[in-house]
Amino acid sequence: MNEILEKRRIGSTDVFVTELGMGGAPLGRVSPENASESLRESFNQGIRYFDTAPLYGTGTSEKFFGKFLSKLDRQSFVLSTKVGRLIKDTGNEVNITFNYKRDEILRSIEESLKRLDMDSIDIALIHDPDDHYDLALNEAFPTLDKLRSEGVIKAIGAGMNQWEMLADFARNADFDCFLVAGRYTLLDHTALNELMPLCLERGISLILGGPYNSGVLASDLGSDTTYFYDPAPKAIIDRAKKIKEICDIFDVPLKAAAIQFGLLHPSVASTIPGPRNSDEVQDNIEMLNVKIPSELWKELKRQDLIHQSCPES
Repeated sequence: MNEILEKRRIGSTDVFVTELGMGGAPLGRVSPENASESLRESFNQGIRYFDTAPLYGTGTSEKFFGKFLSKLDRQSFVLSTKVGRLIKDTGNEVNITFNYKRDEILRSIEESLKRLDMDSIDIALIHDPDDHYDLALNEAFPTLDKLRSEGVIKAIGAGMNQWEMLADFARNADFDCFLVAGRYTLLDHTALNELMPLCLERGISLILGGPYNSGVLASDLGSDTTYFYDPAPKAIIDRAKKIKEICDIFDVPLKAAAIQFGLLHPSVASTIPGPRNSDEVQDNIEMLNVKIPSELWKELKRQDLIHQSCPES
């Protein structure tokens, strides 16, 4: 078993996450064997932060996480899951519905704890409230705040694919962290100028999902690659190829630059790619350990391939 990876604090809480975590979305659609191997390899490689959600495989991901993690010392890892998506099993079909009301948030937490086979969650994230801002702020957050005061959860966050609403949350409530997917990567810096300084000011930690932008930065940059889960536009592929050319000059894999880029920003606590198997876990660890000279980031700036204010070390 490898040494535990470097840890960073979530806000002002007592929760510390490893700089590389494991995103659980793919575990909603892999075999039990792959799920078990991915979780075991992640833990063996020193990862101690695990993120899942009821949405991922309509509870399947949470069950896989619970089967593995519930057998470990509860103090040896940090777990986050999400609220706002309820699983409804009619017997004939299983549906996921949006619901950010108090009673349904409590029900969501209770059902997640059962699937996880645990009695506590470290971080509860309000999941994708894009069209439900008022309910998320005025019902979901106060409900989680009470659970935080009771010790059922240790930290409150929100997880989204956009940064704008997260910035509004930061201004209006006492959040500990945000999970923002795909908005601070080698190809997308839209969280940089407003959300990230605001998080530093308010003491809110960021968790970065989708460091590979759903595939393009971990691909061979062919025409069939994906970007935000859709076919990657030619302009994006061309930009990624230019970034790769600079990486090649410094003998740095594109994936290594992608996974380490976000961790350079002081607002970021962890980045959480979603491995589908143990080989991808090992590859993520290898990419995290590649030595990247600051000159690479400087050259990307000179070529206008990353924003001038992106940290270099």
